[in-house]
Amino acid sequence: MPRTRHTAAFALITVAALALTACGSGDPAAAPAGTAADKGEVPTTDVVSSVREDEAAAKLLPTDVRAAGTLTVAASVSNPPGATYLADGRTAAGTDIDFADAVARKLGLRLTREVASFEAILPALGSGKYDVGTGNFGVTEERRRTIDFVTYINDGQGFAVRDDSELKKVTDLTQLCGLTVGTGAGTTFEVTLEKNRHLCADAGRKPYDVKTYNDQGATWASLQQGRSDVVMSTINGLRYAVRQQTGVRFLNEFKRLDVGFAFKKGTALAPAFQAAVNSLKADGTYDRILKKWGISASAIKASQISPPEIE
Repeated sequence: MPRTRHTAAFALITVAALALTACGSGDPAAAPAGTAADKGEVPTTDVVSSVREDEAAAKLLPTDVRAAGTLTVAASVSNPPGATYLADGRTAAGTDIDFADAVARKLGLRLTREVASFEAILPALGSGKYDVGTGNFGVTEERRRTIDFVTYINDGQGFAVRDDSELKKVTDLTQLCGLTVGTGAGTTFEVTLEKNRHLCADAGRKPYDVKTYNDQGATWASLQQGRSDVVMSTINGLRYAVRQQTGVRFLNEFKRLDVGFAFKKGTALAPAFQAAVNSLKADGTYDRILKKWGISASAIKASQISPPEIE
């Protein structure tokens, strides 16, 4: 069912409550020091309102969409810096929000944004309930069979642990054998963990246990309270979160994935969205959005339509 604003706000409050003092991730690829995101704050710099329509990109829209002038976007708002809420608990903010709003301006469209749970968005696209979905959706071969993507950043999978963990780096999932891994429901992380659960048994070791949560705040609470030994989530999300909490640290990147706007298979919207993202790169807005959220390392060279999964 759709995530309510109250639930998403509670997730943010849960994370904030755990953060008695800010701490660094200890990772050299983390956000540049001095940015609001680096300090554990939600950036509020306006990098979108100056974006102007790109007529060439707008002409790529289907005639009926251009005539209507609106699109409905389903947004998962629970995992900064992708998407979270400002202090008012109502205003959505994040890289997904900024990119969707900026693309809409490039295409001369108005967005109707509906908040929905991460795991509900992709199935709903196929039914036609929404025109486009955002939620830091990684491009995988499995998803490409039923979903079209237009890429705008590169993120991926990573791990974080408590400071008392003996784990230093996870390069092989057998390093998780016997541990409890907390992660988001319906994510690529859950799929990766379940798909490879047999590796521990194959090695004659106790399997790892996977605990899934619909709420990112609950995932972090499980780690802080000792119900999980390690968290698997987005690279950017982990780096952002550990800067807000004491007693946790980012371990390492595990796998990179392209991230994109999600559409039902066969959409006619993809060429226009791709052109809009590339137009944002050309006018400098793209880099300003990444800098605002402290994720410049996630830049892509050019937007692509449903590229193969990164090996």
